[in-house]
Amino acid sequence: MARPKLPEFDKQKTVAENRRARFEYFIEDVYEAGIALTGTEVKSLRFGEGSIAESYAEVKNGEVWLVNANVPEFSHGNRHNHVPRRPRKLLLREREIARLHGAVERKGMTLVPLSVYFNGRGRAKVELALAKGKNNADKRQTVKDRDWQRDKARIMRDNS
Repeated sequence: MARPKLPEFDKQKTVAENRRARFEYFIEDVYEAGIALTGTEVKSLRFGEGSIAESYAEVKNGEVWLVNANVPEFSHGNRHNHVPRRPRKLLLREREIARLHGAVERKGMTLVPLSVYFNGRGRAKVELALAKGKNNADKRQTVKDRDWQRDKARIMRDNS
């Protein structure tokens, strides 16, 4: 009997997306992780501010941390406002953390955040990918494939 397909992540409102990640890396597995935030960080994200363009995740002491993600200070925050580029803890199950740690250590893979979003229950989530870096030839092939798919769609549209 075939294994049931897992449901796709329930993305209600996407806050930040790392569009460059799919060009720079081969995406192997995708995980949904919760993110530990302070109050002003949540408010800032709800306003649609935030960037994960240069960020990555790392496994330290059995925990996964999101490093270099930018959540700007909340405009109406007071002296208790947060630090914009602080490391943020990602919430995953121990089994998932062990699997990610093993892949990063043994296979030379990296953890790349693909997007930050709010799910249907209003919780902030990070779509985290286990990825392997592409070299320049692979990137050129990706551009060629994308151009061919676009041309193919144009030809099919014109001929129908």
